[in-house]
Amino acid sequence: MKMAFAAAFVATFVSSLAIAQEQPATAAGGVIAYPPAFFAEMGPSTALDMVQRLPGFSFDKGAVVRGLAGASGNVLIDGEPPVSKNDTLEEILKRIPYGSVARIDVIRGGAPGVDMQGRTVIANVVRRQGAGARGAVSFSTQPLYDGRVLNSLRAEGQWRWAGKLVELSMVNGKGPDDALGDGPRVRYGPNGDPIIVSEVDADGQGLREWVTGAFETPMARGRLRLNGAYMKTTSTSEIYDRLSVPGAALEYEYVTPDRLQAELGGRFVRAFGATSLEALAFQQWNNLDTKARFESAAVDRLFHSDKKVAETVGRVNLRRRMSDDLSLEAGVEAAFNALDSKTTLTVNGHRVVVPAADVRVEEARAEPYVVGTWRPTAELTFEGALRQEVSKITSTGDVNLEKSLSFTKPRLAVTWAPDAKNQLRGRLEREVSQLNFDDFVASSSVASTGVLIAGNPDLSPQQAWVIEGAYERRFWTSGAAVLTLRHSELTDVIDRAPIRVGLVVADGPANIGDGTKDEVAVSLSAPLDRLLLKRATIKGQATWRRSEVIDPTTGDGREISGLRPVDWELHFTQDLPGLKANWGVDVVGGFRERFYRLSEIETRKYEAFATVYAEVKPRPDLILRVELQNVTGRDVQRIREVYVGPRDLGVLAYTDVRNLEWGRCLFVRLRKTFG
Repeated sequence: MKMAFAAAFVATFVSSLAIAQEQPATAAGGVIAYPPAFFAEMGPSTALDMVQRLPGFSFDKGAVVRGLAGASGNVLIDGEPPVSKNDTLEEILKRIPYGSVARIDVIRGGAPGVDMQGRTVIANVVRRQGAGARGAVSFSTQPLYDGRVLNSLRAEGQWRWAGKLVELSMVNGKGPDDALGDGPRVRYGPNGDPIIVSEVDADGQGLREWVTGAFETPMARGRLRLNGAYMKTTSTSEIYDRLSVPGAALEYEYVTPDRLQAELGGRFVRAFGATSLEALAFQQWNNLDTKARFESAAVDRLFHSDKKVAETVGRVNLRRRMSDDLSLEAGVEAAFNALDSKTTLTVNGHRVVVPAADVRVEEARAEPYVVGTWRPTAELTFEGALRQEVSKITSTGDVNLEKSLSFTKPRLAVTWAPDAKNQLRGRLEREVSQLNFDDFVASSSVASTGVLIAGNPDLSPQQAWVIEGAYERRFWTSGAAVLTLRHSELTDVIDRAPIRVGLVVADGPANIGDGTKDEVAVSLSAPLDRLLLKRATIKGQATWRRSEVIDPTTGDGREISGLRPVDWELHFTQDLPGLKANWGVDVVGGFRERFYRLSEIETRKYEAFATVYAEVKPRPDLILRVELQNVTGRDVQRIREVYVGPRDLGVLAYTDVRNLEWGRCLFVRLRKTFG
């Protein structure tokens, strides 16, 4: 199915490049403006619905990293990225009603005075400034195939008056873990004979109790925005594994990760003629308490991790528009991060040594930068940037270390648009990843597998020289096709490796040397009116990846752990104005992840997830949405190839295959809007 989809997708993409049709008159200077009328027939409810329907644009909600640079995704709101992290860009866009949007600009290749956030394409949601109040209340219910019914209540509102703005939102509701389900498990010995046969019954769900708010006001001839969030998320997963071979027995696993997040952020912006000043401040607290228990006839494992993370970030930026064709900016971002982690593992009542079990890690980081955007002609745009990252990391407790790091990060991006239908983009950049604090502490999977995945505070960031080229073709009235090629030369790749602490040898994250990564990405958005499907649109994207590193255990070449070779998704929508409704099909393609550990190779295979939906608006202020989720029934397969000792010895102990199916579900949501 995947190869057939890929062939059809590429064929459609290539054929679209040969089509030469009219472009909307809204395209100018690398910026395409989409007014609300463009989306009206699609029946959107929120800014997120509008962004997801932008031709030639793939929404990216941002990465979970420390600091603000690189965390905000590829959508701006009124020209600025959100000053928030736990309150994600996706959630923020859900809270902006369709009626509050004046237009959405898609900026391709850069434009003077626009902060591209290090990307070649971004969208900017421009909100209406008129006074008034708007809001919405929605209730959803989700009957699951296993008899559970999960409900959720959501409310949001915004009030504008005299140049001020207040936003409030609340979410209280449950959602399922669709990676779990029911199905068989078989453990095969090295000769292929089954040594364990069982049936698995696995359920997981979470409860979100979130409150967010924001306030904007004119101040000191500028504008101040303050925002905050309090987010409590409790989750549970319960797995019953009923064995029939070698004899009747029960294995039981119970995991409860409880997370409490809070954040405060602020931005002040003021213009001084052609110069603008931006000052940001951000503080977040993130507490995660995880308990995992595994019980069987022979083994009782109890894992407990208590992790507290705090982050303080400040940034000052000056931007000057030298002319209509040239803008310069300079600034500095500083951050202080702290992690306190305590981990315990008990097996049959006895404490087990866990590397980096009790640690405190602190990181102080600063990044000064300069950026320039120059458009010498209407067809050509250059963007250059130079950043210098310096940091100091200290660890105390079970692991005592101190290290200083410094990285120079240049960037050059070039965009050439010979006409309104064609655009070529190129980028050369040195990227430096941020260290993930989750890598510094042990993983809870040791409870179920018995394989200790240790933490390692002694890591250096992964670096990459990236060269990228993209070709975009606009066709018909709102069609777009984009082909992107990307090559990365990697240094200090972070992957799995043996971690030795005294006499203990465990698996954990480590810098394993150099590597490469190649990616080919295509996206297509096309109206289907010319194919006799009136008011219908198809939108899809696919990415193929190939990577290579040297395995630190075997010395052989292999792919990077956890990197998916293929990602794809496809979306079809059609408006039915006579019925005051629209319907569609969303398909998120299957994918595969593989993890190489000291004595194990774990492979996870997820089948495609398809949803058929319909929305009807009996009144302009009332929207009923019904979804039939997972119409094909998705399987999630986990394959564990476990060796006797390190994998380089080549002695296979067993292969454990677990295949869980998540059944079809119904989702119903009623949304009432105000204002």
